[in-house]
Amino acid sequence: MKRLSGKVALISGTGGGQGRAAALRFAREGATVVGCDVVAEGHEETRRILREEGLELYGSAPVDLGDPAQAQAWIESAVAEHGQIDILYNNASAAKFAPIAEMSVEDWRYTMRNEIDLIFYTTKFAWNYLAQRKGVVINISSTAAWGGSKIAGIAAHSAAKGAVVSFTRQLAVEGAPVGIRAVSISPGFVATPGTRAFMENPAARKALLDGVLMDRPGEPEEIVAMALFIASDEASFITGSDIVMDGGLLAI
Repeated sequence: MKRLSGKVALISGTGGGQGRAAALRFAREGATVVGCDVVAEGHEETRRILREEGLELYGSAPVDLGDPAQAQAWIESAVAEHGQIDILYNNASAAKFAPIAEMSVEDWRYTMRNEIDLIFYTTKFAWNYLAQRKGVVINISSTAAWGGSKIAGIAAHSAAKGAVVSFTRQLAVEGAPVGIRAVSISPGFVATPGTRAFMENPAARKALLDGVLMDRPGEPEEIVAMALFIASDEASFITGSDIVMDGGLLAI
């Protein structure tokens, strides 16, 4: 039996990178996947890939989850079509980067909106449905939540991802009485379309992999494999944890 058979999984950011990898893996494991993305073309490409395998990606794009009305509409339409929510996989995020003295107020607020506010919105609107199914919330954070970087410019990103970890812990506390689990994952540097430019720049690649014991970036599928385990019944005793996947970066 597939690990997610009978479950409805809402996954944000299904237009590429980790979100696409998650949509593909979760659907292959039997879940009904409802996705969304701010980029319609990427979301539709993920749908095409799944349809070639005889599977389906539900949901729509473009959807801006930083707008609470759109976040609520995404949740409510999923319930109207599928009747339940078992997994809320908060993957989507976007950030602006600049040294503190140079970061604009607008860029700071943009990062908070698109890395923590949107997680609050989706979780808030999905909460009662998750409680009905004793569901799970999976939030994607970052190793930026756990330490500074010699690469200047990640202050807003670090603050937002630190908030994701703390928010997840509180979700676990409030969720336990109603059967909801909440877990965050903190990847290190992962090879995605969004990080390709850094990978192709030798100096940037060297700086980003400095201290990574495995001397390579992670792959989206590796992060998704952990998320799949967390989403499955095999992880029924895990809640309130942040799982770091960084190739050994924080070991030193």
